[in-house]
Amino acid sequence: MTDRIAERARGRRAREATGAEELRFGDLRRRDAEEANHLVIATVRIGIPANLWLGRFTRRHPSLSVEIMNRSGVTPELSVSDYWISGGPPGGWTREIAAFPDVRSVDSLAELAGGCIYRVTFENPPIVYLYRKLGVPLQFPQRARAGQMFWEVAARDNDFRRILAYARSVDRSAAILSIRRRPLRSHLPELTDAQHALLTTAMAEGYFAVPRAITLTGLASKLGRSKSSISESLALIEKKILESAMRAPAALA
Repeated sequence: MTDRIAERARGRRAREATGAEELRFGDLRRRDAEEANHLVIATVRIGIPANLWLGRFTRRHPSLSVEIMNRSGVTPELSVSDYWISGGPPGGWTREIAAFPDVRSVDSLAELAGGCIYRVTFENPPIVYLYRKLGVPLQFPQRARAGQMFWEVAARDNDFRRILAYARSVDRSAAILSIRRRPLRSHLPELTDAQHALLTTAMAEGYFAVPRAITLTGLASKLGRSKSSISESLALIEKKILESAMRAPAALA
């Protein structure tokens, strides 16, 4: 009888221990799920691959500052971006940039604040395909100098980890210069799937860039919708974002 009582007690303790272990694993799973739904805002420093025109150009001219202002897709394989490049006469870098093998065309647009804005059409680097696969909008402006990119990233935690893994596969010395993690809900309003898709596309195409890389008409044409429909949808998205920010000022501080 005593042996049976002792055996039952041991069984009860084992079940309690197993239950406690399952609870701990459950807590970890919930914690991982919560962190995966956090928004990561980070600045990453990465060496630009030497086979990209921007990497070769900025290494060749280490004293120049380059700011990438926007990006739009021309074809699935080509992009166009506006670059502000410090120093040099207006259009002074056009011929040199045009000579790089991944550059298709270059236009000098305007002088601005001791530099010049160039519009460059180029072959997509791998990062564009990664962002496209993840459905994450590229953030602008980006800064480059002396062969290094100072890369602003805003993405869900899981997507950020994949972007960082890519950065370190390109450059082992890639480093996170700053990072913040915040609950996604404190940053984004409750957008429908269609609204989220429209906002992502508009950002990726440079609709919110300064200067704007695509017009409302161009965005509507790309999406196969009317200009008035896109305008109304964007206005509603902006209203939701503004209302969300006003409801939670402490969370955004």
